Amino acid sequence: MRKLIVALMLGVLATTPARADAKFEAFIQTLWPSLKAQGVSRALFDAAFDGITEPDQVVLKQAATQPEFNSTTSEYLAKAVTQARISTGQKAAKENAKLLAALEKRYGVDKGVILGIWGVESNYGADLGSMKVMRSLATLLYAKRKVQYAREQLVAAFKILQSGIRQPSNFTGSWAAAMGHTQFIPTSYLSSSVDWDGDGKRDIWGSKQDALASTANYLAKAGWKSDRPWGWQVSLPDGFNKALIGRSHWKTVAEWKKLGITGDGLPASQAKAFVMIPQGPDGPAFLVTQNFMAIMAYNLSHSYALAVAHLGDRIFDGAEFTGTWPDTGFGLTFEQRVEIQKRLTAQGFDTGGSDGRFGARTYEAVLAFQKKTGLELDAKPSAKLLERLRAGG
Repeated sequence: MRKLIVALMLGVLATTPARADAKFEAFIQTLWPSLKAQGVSRALFDAAFDGITEPDQVVLKQAATQPEFNSTTSEYLAKAVTQARISTGQKAAKENAKLLAALEKRYGVDKGVILGIWGVESNYGADLGSMKVMRSLATLLYAKRKVQYAREQLVAAFKILQSGIRQPSNFTGSWAAAMGHTQFIPTSYLSSSVDWDGDGKRDIWGSKQDALASTANYLAKAGWKSDRPWGWQVSLPDGFNKALIGRSHWKTVAEWKKLGITGDGLPASQAKAFVMIPQGPDGPAFLVTQNFMAIMAYNLSHSYALAVAHLGDRIFDGAEFTGTWPDTGFGLTFEQRVEIQKRLTAQGFDTGGSDGRFGARTYEAVLAFQKKTGLELDAKPSAKLLERLRAGG
């Protein structure tokens, strides 16, 4: 009897609609004037927000815990580049060989990177995202999270609805309103989506052809060059001048080789590249080209770009990364890590954010600060470095 009562209670709870949040509903109405000024009709506005009565707590949780920004590069790679994802990608490569070859010919973008994005973003179409785009964006605005981003995407999202390609009832994506097979945000859809299959619709949700072509088009617009790869894992010679590490020091691959940098298959190329140490000076190092930056235009994270590139390589039998990924704690508390990033940025050495996670930008900032102040160029954030930062340099 007790089990029956519990079951009945659960059934009632499951069928009881969520209680509306009056403040959230009122907030949604404050969005109307600016959207009206953008040409949105009242009917479409009401339809887009129909049934959306409370903020999505999952959106807020995901916004605070993006794995590509809140884990080390090695942690992110371990989750993003798995054997299962490699194997599925190899199957997808065979099934879509003609399409991928055509995209390479048309846009000049490496098919491995296209597959890498498809794999990381939606597991090759298995998870397109089922969250309501309008609820996600309204939640971000209501909670004052990523406000500028959310405003821009909201306007773009309404333009997509106005086109008729999606209806409010099936306008779905991720917590950040990323949509379809390769998780285009609304502004990227408007700027780069392609009707590859020729049915008159740029359908990144239902057509993998359109989605993959749109991704190739996006990367081409972001500066992808067909005469070079994304980069190479390399070894730095003993005594290498660490002041040369980072995106402010672009040299041709041939010039880097003359400086003693080595790597499997590293050509004497005139393509320009910079040295990247995504997990510190004691971890794996890479020479990365403009094509790596094109991937970062898709998602502004070194860990993400490296995972996409590596997954694409592994799908086509590329080698695993070698070397040991070191611990990045440096004996600091989270608060000290954040303080180091904030102080570096305040003194003109951009760390790319102050999330307490040390990535390529933080190490580059540390090196630049050390060079300017005459400290040893070890690229290591430390308590001693923090004391120097507190003293003003």
